[in-house]
Amino acid sequence: MSIEKELRERSGNACELCGAKDNLTVYQVPPVEEDNADKAVMACATCAEQIENPEKMDANHWRCLNDSMWSETPAVQVIAWRMLTRLRAEGWPQDLLDMLYLDDETLEWAKATGEDQEEGDKIKHVDSNGAELEAGDTVVLTKDLNVKGANFTAKRGTAVRNISLVHDNAEQIEGRVSGQHIVILTKFVKKQK
Repeated sequence: MSIEKELRERSGNACELCGAKDNLTVYQVPPVEEDNADKAVMACATCAEQIENPEKMDANHWRCLNDSMWSETPAVQVIAWRMLTRLRAEGWPQDLLDMLYLDDETLEWAKATGEDQEEGDKIKHVDSNGAELEAGDTVVLTKDLNVKGANFTAKRGTAVRNISLVHDNAEQIEGRVSGQHIVILTKFVKKQK
């Protein structure tokens, strides 16, 4: 059985991400060692193009992940995790990421993008003292910060636990302060030991 035929049967002739029925294609989820239906999804042209070209991203299109992230197919889970991670600055994807559970093997696959970066090419997030920050760290605010759109001030000395890194901007991290998910500039935080 061909990979496309197998995926069409598995997906019910619909995009496994958004449910569209037109312009379907086989999308191999990187890193790809060999063509295999377990490592691919049936995707519509819109989803495939936005996965491949982040600059063409339409965040509202990906609200479909609210349903498809619950798929039992690991390849669909990997795409859902990657797209939600890419979009988490929008706010709503972070809530879905908090609910999404991937087993260890699938999470490892989701984090392996196939884009082997050299150590020097990786974005490094550093705090106000030059200490390198990692996802999951706890930081302390070094300055009172007015939070735009939330009408409160995050006070100096506030601990922000379990931060996440903004992958395309070394000067920003994300975390929860007073129940609000906010973006914080790294120059205003100090890593807690």
